[in-house]
Amino acid sequence: MRWIVLSFLTLMGCSLARADNRPNILWISAEDIGPHFGFAGDAHAITPNLDELAKRGTYYSNAFTSAGVCAPCRSGIITGMYQNSVGTHHMRCNAKLPDWLKPFPMYLREAGYYCTNASKTDYQFSDPGKDEIWDVCGGKGHWKHRAGGQPFFAVFNFTGCHESGIASESKYKSVTENLTDDQRQDPDKLDTLPPYYPDTPIVREDWKRNYELITAFDAFAGNLMQEVKDAGEWDNTIIMFWSDHGVGLPRAKRWLYDSGTHVPLVVHVPEKFKSFRTAAPGETDDRLVSSVDFGPSVLTLAGIEVPEHMHGASFLGDAAERDYVYGARDRMDERYDIIRTVRDKKYRYVRNFEPLKPYYQYMNTPEKGATMMEIRKAEKAGTLNGAAALFSIGSKPVEELYDLEADPYEVKNLAAEPAHAEKLERLKEALFKWQLEIGDIGLIPESEITAREGDAGATYAILHGETDQSALIYVLTAIATSASDGQEAFPDLLAALRYEDAAVRYWGATGLGNFAEEASEFEGAKQALRKALKDDAPAVRIAAGRALCRMGDDPEALRVVADAMKGDNEWARLEAAIVLDELDESARPVLKDLQAGLVKQPNKYIVRVSNKAVNDLLGTDNKVP
Repeated sequence: MRWIVLSFLTLMGCSLARADNRPNILWISAEDIGPHFGFAGDAHAITPNLDELAKRGTYYSNAFTSAGVCAPCRSGIITGMYQNSVGTHHMRCNAKLPDWLKPFPMYLREAGYYCTNASKTDYQFSDPGKDEIWDVCGGKGHWKHRAGGQPFFAVFNFTGCHESGIASESKYKSVTENLTDDQRQDPDKLDTLPPYYPDTPIVREDWKRNYELITAFDAFAGNLMQEVKDAGEWDNTIIMFWSDHGVGLPRAKRWLYDSGTHVPLVVHVPEKFKSFRTAAPGETDDRLVSSVDFGPSVLTLAGIEVPEHMHGASFLGDAAERDYVYGARDRMDERYDIIRTVRDKKYRYVRNFEPLKPYYQYMNTPEKGATMMEIRKAEKAGTLNGAAALFSIGSKPVEELYDLEADPYEVKNLAAEPAHAEKLERLKEALFKWQLEIGDIGLIPESEITAREGDAGATYAILHGETDQSALIYVLTAIATSASDGQEAFPDLLAALRYEDAAVRYWGATGLGNFAEEASEFEGAKQALRKALKDDAPAVRIAAGRALCRMGDDPEALRVVADAMKGDNEWARLEAAIVLDELDESARPVLKDLQAGLVKQPNKYIVRVSNKAVNDLLGTDNKVP
């Protein structure tokens, strides 16, 4: 009898546990992987657990991240806002969020959800902290510890397929140690090696590791799903699997092409919540999805109204479909390269705001990878050809346009072809409109951002304060775009040097410097740039110095740039170091200033750039600290 009573109470407890009819939500996230899965049509993939999830759920074949690198992208996911709007766009920055901007799990907690994260954060802001965002964040974070009857939102992140899992022999072996022989790959049989890599045994080894790390992740995901089943929560739990960006190899991670932003996304919705489905189980949905949509979608699942300030929107249920997805690249570790992109289902448009910079700028972390070393080796030997040679040139085109159906690896640039002019203009207009709508703070030099955010109260508020900043946003976006347009933009660029806002003046000087030879003959350009050498804003002084140095030997301008390495603003010091590095032999007169950047320098990125510049001038190996 006592057993019957206990059984009855247990059943009642289970019933009470589901008195809250809202779904549990499980996120399974991975790092640095593209859609190399069986469910995505990859014949080499060994991913049985996630293939089964896709068979029972929906694979979203057009899911893209807002950045090609983890931290900026994850900041967009947790806020539902584009990173280049809230100020979390530079890799390893620490933005100040407005008081009203709450990471979306905070709304879930307020609504009674138990929220855990095991254990990736990397949001690029420190306030609010992880203890405010999550009930538990760290290795002990697990939905099993919630109160009875409480719905959960739980995130589990797999770090094993991070780029370090490819680059590090020991990590690769550790992550894949439990793989069986039939789960291993033969690198010589992988016909999916992208054509922009040199086809060498070393590169193929990296590509093989990518597949095997994904197989190890699949086992991790399978264990998490089994836990849900064992607890009797399978029919109560919506599962989302996604990656934070593309493959952890060159011309993928950190880049805005499909190789860097196209990610696997699978959503499994149990029968009782089928109103949130967008396709029948096992079907593929080709709607465009952005990573900034992930958070709003979870709020919708939980019955919480999506805040108006969020840029993302739910893609589940009867949600309207997107026309475009957008992406931004800004500072990657020690190097700036401002790039923006917009993509529809067939075409991708890329705008390079700094086209004089090479695709493969020297960056300490990726240079340590075997594939990057193979690329450098082939560059020196002059053996790169075809698609592999495209990304090793010393500059980039201003605009890029790719037909993803005909050219999935994005190696045939159609931007200059008349037959695609209408498509290019449409996407170009969409990108410009997006930048205006979000207020693209990435167009403001980082030294200016740090100088302004204190008075503004938040990084986002620099362009979205109490006063209307729409006029500044428009002028800034227009001038930044014009800086790579050539001689036809010279009158506007010259006028920009007189504008009241330093960020606009910066782009005026930068644009004239981009076309230094022609600009040196343009009436009033040199005089305006020389005046800008005394600008209050270090970014403007540095940009003006760069322009004058590119116009010819100019000791005064060179000295202004070198002196900027001694200032209080650490990001101005980095900006100056980068310009000196790019000036190559012209920077030799200030070699001692570059060497001084290696001493008692708290910013490791300045050390890396200075070290590279010093070693190049001295002809020594680039042994970066």
